Amino acid sequence: MTTVSGFLYPRTATGRSSLIPSPPWHYSGDLLTVEYRTDPARVRELLPEPLELAQDDPGAVALIWADWQSCATSREELLDPVRAQYKEAFAVVRCSYRGRTYSRCVYIWVDKDFAIARGIHQGYPKKLGSIHLTRPHPYGPAPKIEAGARFGATLAAADRRLAQAVVTLREPARSNGFVNGHPMAHHRLLPSIEKGGGLALDELVESGAAAVEGGVPWRGEADLELFEAPTEELARLEVREPIAAYYRQVGVVWDGGTLLESPAKDRS
Repeated sequence: MTTVSGFLYPRTATGRSSLIPSPPWHYSGDLLTVEYRTDPARVRELLPEPLELAQDDPGAVALIWADWQSCATSREELLDPVRAQYKEAFAVVRCSYRGRTYSRCVYIWVDKDFAIARGIHQGYPKKLGSIHLTRPHPYGPAPKIEAGARFGATLAAADRRLAQAVVTLREPARSNGFVNGHPMAHHRLLPSIEKGGGLALDELVESGAAAVEGGVPWRGEADLELFEAPTEELARLEVREPIAAYYRQVGVVWDGGTLLESPAKDRS
């Protein structure tokens, strides 16, 4: 009998070809966060049962751009950076499950295949996109992390621009926002291979960082625009009221989650 290994496809005799390594996964990144309020009904339509709207500020949204350098425990990707550097942009809302407030990623775009694979495992609804954001630097024309610094960010997918923002920093802050400040409540889904077979995998899971460290957050304001596209619905989370914008450099470790519910198993 042939034995194959690897955390995810493709699985081989050595496991070396697996698209992603086994957790824990380690991240160092720059986060540009724009928080605003939209129609709570537009948030509600993205929350499948048993999730409900958050009781406090139910229309709050965070649109986050991130520039990541990641690696597995061996750290070998840090010396072969093409394997684990990527950018992403994602929309986060808050929700309630059994009286507890969670964050939930409702849309997310990344620019590398391995990041999509990690999303499948974690329950993030990742799609391919084109993501760019201004990088700070202490020398030359790039902005420094200081009052008055301006950062731009763009998101596109399938040749259509979906969002763009210009953030101006004003002052240090205690956090980089509140919308993405809770454990994540995500669904892990996989349709059955048989027609009409429903979902072979149907799990509501909780996950979050196993460890976090970060630099001083900076707060400011943003000019944010969202755009319509034939196959995207980010613009439905229209900007009704700006809240604030933030910049922060962070280090994060992700090492698994917790099963909250599995309707498919409960029905069997």
